Amino acid sequence: MPRNLRTLVPEGTVPVAIGLVVTGIAAYGFLSLTRHGLGTDASTPVNQLWFATFILAPGFFLPVEQEVGRALAHRRALGQGGLPVLKKAALLALGLLGIVGTILVLISPFLTSELFDGSWVLFGCLLLSFTSYAAGHFLRGSLAGTGRFRQYGLFMGSDGVIRVTACALLVFAGVNAVGAYGLLVGLPPLFAIAIALRGDYHLTPDGPPAEWSEITPNLGWLVVGSVAAAALINAGPIAANLLASSDQDVIVSEFSYAVLVARVPLFMFQAIQAALLPKLARLAAHGQFTDFKHGFRRLMTVVGAVGVGGVLLAATIGPTVLEIVFDAEIGRRTLTLLALGSAMYMVALGIAQAVIALHGHAWAALGWVAGLVTFVVVTLVSSEDLLLRVELGLVCAPAISMAVFAYALHQRLQSGAEADPASIIDAITDHPLETP
Repeated sequence: MPRNLRTLVPEGTVPVAIGLVVTGIAAYGFLSLTRHGLGTDASTPVNQLWFATFILAPGFFLPVEQEVGRALAHRRALGQGGLPVLKKAALLALGLLGIVGTILVLISPFLTSELFDGSWVLFGCLLLSFTSYAAGHFLRGSLAGTGRFRQYGLFMGSDGVIRVTACALLVFAGVNAVGAYGLLVGLPPLFAIAIALRGDYHLTPDGPPAEWSEITPNLGWLVVGSVAAAALINAGPIAANLLASSDQDVIVSEFSYAVLVARVPLFMFQAIQAALLPKLARLAAHGQFTDFKHGFRRLMTVVGAVGVGGVLLAATIGPTVLEIVFDAEIGRRTLTLLALGSAMYMVALGIAQAVIALHGHAWAALGWVAGLVTFVVVTLVSSEDLLLRVELGLVCAPAISMAVFAYALHQRLQSGAEADPASIIDAITDHPLETP
């Protein structure tokens, strides 16, 4: 790569981006193959498992990944070992896993009945998926914080390749048990962890003792915001399933695929952010903040351009792409509104990052919670049409979040708030988006 390009492309961007592309394509392949192997009706509970997994796992464990990566990268910049940080973070992750796992078990009758068509096997797959992605996010934070981006990308790519390959084998063998496909949501990350580490479990040397404050200064607000943001981006198919009548399974399934097609521009969003972490930590450790202000401006320009492009593509070729990839038929209105909601979500996320950089962690959490509440209200009262009510919820919700974030940003700037290393890194790594 030419020297001038190397200075512009953040460390690790290429391997992480490759991993994201591979796992993103594999995700679409997995869901398409699942539909082919099980049929439209039987594949719907597996789709619900997919979206539920990507509400829970990123929602609760992306903040752990953020804080582990931030703390390790900061120590790396100062020449200090991070093993004490990993030990503290492991206890934190296990505690979160235990709390949320217990809650899931308590509400398991509702989840199994409403989302998984009575399949307790799929509920077990949900617990497995939550556990395996918890480990995956912990590993990702460890790899990002120690600058091991080839292994980071290898983990993500392996996860996707294992899943789609195993799914293809199930389809070829004529397997039609939903549990077999459900296992492919949660098992691949465990194999991907082993592949990424390849027996090298010594991620970082020992160092100075770690206090809880080193990894938890804003963890509470980050968890609240991350859970709400992850729920909002994945809530559409689950809401449609809960509101649908017994004869609308096909519509719900095809709507799920439309959501995936409409948010194609989103899944690349986290690649550069994850790869930026060590470079930003080193700059932040030395108090070099000017580049971050310019970075946020460029971010909003890029996000706006990608969002507009996504809406235009959804309105024009979206139905064709949906039919080719998933053999599904959804109206142009649905795809256009879903793409609009995704574009507004991206803009909201960009503004939220600026707010967090200015110590507005609580405001960021409030904005995402306000958006999620708006989604619930609009979806319940806006229309009798199943899909339209969900589409309107997915458009109005990020609009409210954007308004809260814009007000918060204005308020923070007026008060003279300034960024510091910790808040800047929290902002840049605030990406509650996962591959589809």
